[in-house]
Amino acid sequence: MSNDPPLQLKPRLAISIDQAQAIVSRVGPRTAVRDVIELRGGEISTILEIALVDAPGYILKVYPAQLQWKMAKEVHVLGLLRDVDIPVPRILLADDTRSTIDLSFVLMSKLDGVVLGQREPELADQELFTVYAAMGTALRSFNDVTLDSFGYIGPNGVWTPHANNRAYMSAQFDRKLTEFCTRGGDEALAAQLRAGIAARSHLLDAVHTPRLCHYDLHAGNVLVNPEGSPQLTGIVDFENCTAGDPLMDIAKALYYFTPKDAPKRDGLLAGHGTRERLDWEPTIALYRLACTLELWCWYAKIGKIDELPKLTTELESAT
Repeated sequence: MSNDPPLQLKPRLAISIDQAQAIVSRVGPRTAVRDVIELRGGEISTILEIALVDAPGYILKVYPAQLQWKMAKEVHVLGLLRDVDIPVPRILLADDTRSTIDLSFVLMSKLDGVVLGQREPELADQELFTVYAAMGTALRSFNDVTLDSFGYIGPNGVWTPHANNRAYMSAQFDRKLTEFCTRGGDEALAAQLRAGIAARSHLLDAVHTPRLCHYDLHAGNVLVNPEGSPQLTGIVDFENCTAGDPLMDIAKALYYFTPKDAPKRDGLLAGHGTRERLDWEPTIALYRLACTLELWCWYAKIGKIDELPKLTTELESAT
């Protein structure tokens, strides 16, 4: 078991009106700040709304010290999406100098709408199908952005470039299985998983061009209109993006679905066009295994030990 202390996330800091005003004045000298409100959501960063007097507000995203590089990554990825016809935040200011507050931050435009998760309980199955189909279409638009190599995206592009998807995912599986054992996971289970992954690795050869994957699309990162039939008004949070296979995006988006979520699943698959791909189901199952390994290692890293037994059971069922 690793003896590393848990990673510290979601900075707990109070942003005063004066600090918010100092930040906002750099992009709008005549703009007055009315309030600073912490928003729910975001496991890694602290998300704040800066409400203005007689003007639309801004979003302030503050990154933890150990993951401050994610600020530059989000700026880079949103730059790649400049010409995509999906509402995404616009970066107004990025600051890693720690001169105004003691952490790196970005100031972004505030998109219209409310978080989809707030509205889901009131929506009928057909409405859920429709809005998730729109999410699938949005994912496909993101996936249309191509990159030069496969790999996890860092502050300035792909961090460790791989020539093809099999090389990238094989390296990911190897790294996460090694971390799994280092953090106390069962080595016999890891060996079984390695064998099963190797037997299915041919599925990773179906995609030849590295595509931009959001890799964290869920109801907390999607905005819709607050009333009436739900319409997608924006997608946020691009700090997990990777360059890979679009089916990775689908596998991650489906990860927390249960049988009662069939309308959402069917809508997402239809909007994305997932079923057009040969062997899409076993490929998604392989990427789901990657998601489970990542989540197991992440929870171990941040000290959520109580979550590990359930994930271990899922890993055992994947052998």
